[in-house]
Amino acid sequence: MIARSGLLLVDKPQGPTSHDVVARSRRIFHEKKIGHAGTLDPMATGLLALAVGSATRLLRFVQSETKIYSGTVRLGVATDSLDADGAVIATAEVPELNEALVAAAALRLTGPQMQVPPMVSAIKVGGRRLYEIAREGGEVVREARSITIDSFDLAPTAERDVWTFRTTCSTGTYVRVLLSDLAESLGTLGHLTALRRESSGSHSVSNAWALENLERAVIEGQNVLLPPLEMVAHLPRAVARGETLVSLRFGKQVDLDELQGADEGAVVDASGSLVAIVHRRDDRYQPDVVLA
Repeated sequence: MIARSGLLLVDKPQGPTSHDVVARSRRIFHEKKIGHAGTLDPMATGLLALAVGSATRLLRFVQSETKIYSGTVRLGVATDSLDADGAVIATAEVPELNEALVAAAALRLTGPQMQVPPMVSAIKVGGRRLYEIAREGGEVVREARSITIDSFDLAPTAERDVWTFRTTCSTGTYVRVLLSDLAESLGTLGHLTALRRESSGSHSVSNAWALENLERAVIEGQNVLLPPLEMVAHLPRAVARGETLVSLRFGKQVDLDELQGADEGAVVDASGSLVAIVHRRDDRYQPDVVLA
């Protein structure tokens, strides 16, 4: 039986927006309820996690996962969007650099920190997207957001001013801001020239579908969706049977000793299918999301 709800991993190509990928997936699956977690800019490639059907109610769990990105940065040139899709707004000399100097600068940018989102972003301020305001030549004050850079490694290339990088970071991190900050700390300017999302949580781009292969697989009747449980694999788990299972399906509080006092958990039935996401209320558990 082909699943109609679950997690879809797509290897987004360069060019289309994340919304374009969702729109094409809706046509492929003939399903309106499809959403994505973690926007990728048009120039970016790599892992885009989509939820199909009732699994869209679990997107927030995928959104919050740690991400790994790789790519390239060009030093000495700044653009208005901080990436290669923007217009050049300034240039600067690039000092003599070596791997030790760059590694030390990258190390100073690791760990918990506050990051100001770029003007060219989809964040809403006063009901408007920042990129809409930026297109009109405007600029507004943006609140800094808490992020964590777990690792940040760079290596030189054959081009003196181009470096490759790989970073592991929390959700909400703007990698182009990170690279711009790195360039500034090195005494120059810089912008992102390539970006690829390698993984999100336990999900890797190596297991993702190219769009052209995805369409062919669906036409051939292949089961391309991962079960909804894959979207909450990081949560503690409990098995519900009998009256407990019925109570959960009706949204009632239940006892779940297997969760051992965890604040949140995933509940499956005897077959291992996800039934509900629950949160602790005193000594019992209240369902937040119940799947059919």
